[in-house]
Amino acid sequence: MNPPFKHVWIIGASSGIGRDTALAFAKVGIKVVASARSQDALDALVKAGGGNIRAFAFDVSDRDATLAASDAIDLQYGPIDALLFAAATWNNSKDSQASTSVIKPVFETNVYGALNAIEAVLAKMKRRQSGHIAIISSVAGFRGLPNAMAYGASKAALTHIAEALKFECDPFGVVVQVIHPGFVKTPLTDKNDFKMPFLMSSEAAADRIVNGMTKGGFEITFPRRFTWMLKVLRAMPYALYFPLITAATKQSS
Repeated sequence: MNPPFKHVWIIGASSGIGRDTALAFAKVGIKVVASARSQDALDALVKAGGGNIRAFAFDVSDRDATLAASDAIDLQYGPIDALLFAAATWNNSKDSQASTSVIKPVFETNVYGALNAIEAVLAKMKRRQSGHIAIISSVAGFRGLPNAMAYGASKAALTHIAEALKFECDPFGVVVQVIHPGFVKTPLTDKNDFKMPFLMSSEAAADRIVNGMTKGGFEITFPRRFTWMLKVLRAMPYALYFPLITAATKQSS
């Protein structure tokens, strides 16, 4: 395995997929700058990283802090070859999510955090005529799902952002990828109170991401049996989709 970059900045590296992807990259010799809000969690990750992980704590929902972090990382560790945006939060309330108070905190991290991170590296990558931006979205963004208005809408936005960003970046030699995981066992999915089909470990998900970012291609998606089933549902007419999902979610509740 020979990734096309030597230095990756992973935002959202304190737990779950982000943490295990940082460890997976470090294992193959890639220098990792791991970021999240929790300094303690990042310090523990650095200890596990075998000398290839450095920590830089900040809040990605803060635009000024994100831009400052990017500049500081460049000065301390050299230019960032690749960005992996893995930060995410959600609200699984069974009450109505059609509220700014519910959706706004999710969008501030999942969407505006991603935009802050992209802004922090994009101009520099364009000037260098090289770079790599990977954004973890989710199959939850393919179509509307029960109790997932905030999270699903944020992930749909990330997929759209990645698609549009690819058109902007291609002329500059900057690679853009979107990552569509299915169910992965993380602190977020541990909150789910329903059966999660084809549940993967975060270590397995990390291996798929490292492999996908190494090989290239716009989309990285896993597990394929599950994600392709959802792609079929994405094309299904509403008259069939709504009754099917209603019946399926009642059975799994």
